[in-house]
Amino acid sequence: MNMLRITEIFYSLQGESNTSGWPTIFIRLTGCPLRCQYCDSAYAFKGGEKKTFTTILQEISRYRCKRICVTGGEPLAQPACYTFLTLLADQGYQVSIETSGARPIAGIDNRITIVMDLKTPDSKEEPKNLYANIKLLKPCDQIKFVICSRKDYDWSVKQLSTLAIPHDVDILFSPSWHDLKPQELAQWILDDNLQVRFQLQLHKILWQDCPGR
Repeated sequence: MNMLRITEIFYSLQGESNTSGWPTIFIRLTGCPLRCQYCDSAYAFKGGEKKTFTTILQEISRYRCKRICVTGGEPLAQPACYTFLTLLADQGYQVSIETSGARPIAGIDNRITIVMDLKTPDSKEEPKNLYANIKLLKPCDQIKFVICSRKDYDWSVKQLSTLAIPHDVDILFSPSWHDLKPQELAQWILDDNLQVRFQLQLHKILWQDCPGR
């Protein structure tokens, strides 16, 4: 069915990933099978409004922007998302999807940039990581580790050496907003000469915890 349950559609600056800072249209899908302890979009777990693909395309057309981020919740929890991503690419949009990695990515159109959040132990959802997804990532894709503690950091570093991460996949280390001081994570990365991209959530610096920004 060409329909998705949508929590919100909004226009803002990308706050994460290697396109941070770019004006972007965000399409937030409703629903998520995970309950990460640091989740900042729990309001998207329920509710939302069912919209046809046509209606969604009409809504985003009012923004003069070709960058789109499909997020959640967990957008891939809705099977129609895979078809919708292809439709967006066909319409000429530069599309990224933010996914937990707990759902298969094999059906995602190759034109879509995947930003996969590999869950750390302190997220409380590490057992739901679908590690088979790793080998399917493309050079333009990204893996994000949200770090809550030194234990999370050490676990994440270990994954970099044990997982067969494809060459040229960007690795992002981000401090959990309320759990870890960014200065601590930055120093650990420098002390270990770790070749990863440190990132802060730009939208939270600009607008704190305001939803829909």
